[in-house]
Amino acid sequence: MEASGASKGGLYNHFRNKEELFSAVLSESRVIWREVNLDGLDNIESPMGKIIRILENYRDRYLVGSGDVPGGCIFVRVSVESSDLGNQWPHLAREINEGFSRFKAMIRRLLDQAKTDGEIRDEIITDEVADMVFSSMMGASVLYGMDRSADNLKRNITSVIDYINGLAPDFSVLPANAHLG
Repeated sequence: MEASGASKGGLYNHFRNKEELFSAVLSESRVIWREVNLDGLDNIESPMGKIIRILENYRDRYLVGSGDVPGGCIFVRVSVESSDLGNQWPHLAREINEGFSRFKAMIRRLLDQAKTDGEIRDEIITDEVADMVFSSMMGASVLYGMDRSADNLKRNITSVIDYINGLAPDFSVLPANAHLG
């Protein structure tokens, strides 16, 4: 409110109701999420490198580095703080859940491609790894939203990156900074 110079009443009067306002906030948040978290992926050939870049972007640019997203990931915060969302506005709750599902599917596709390319071991179950990566990101966001500790966030996401790197058949497959292109 302060940054825009608008009053609370002026903001609410711009929208027909709170649901329309919330829907607009979520829509803009999706744009910001994509721009920040998927930045640089087109320049990376390695599927594992892309996953690592997403994790680094989420940690360094989205949660910590973005003044646009105070308090962590809005989708995680809304999911955690608004248990009534599904009752109040079920279609908005479905939209958030569908976004989560699409993101997990993207991670799984990258892992599947990494397996095909020989970047990860054949016995890796990509659905389980995708769930673990996604859940770790969500948990890190909740913790960061509570304690605002960049050090804890870095440690949490770095642990996920280390785990991802450990999926390689040998560590020579993914040299340091493989995600840089």
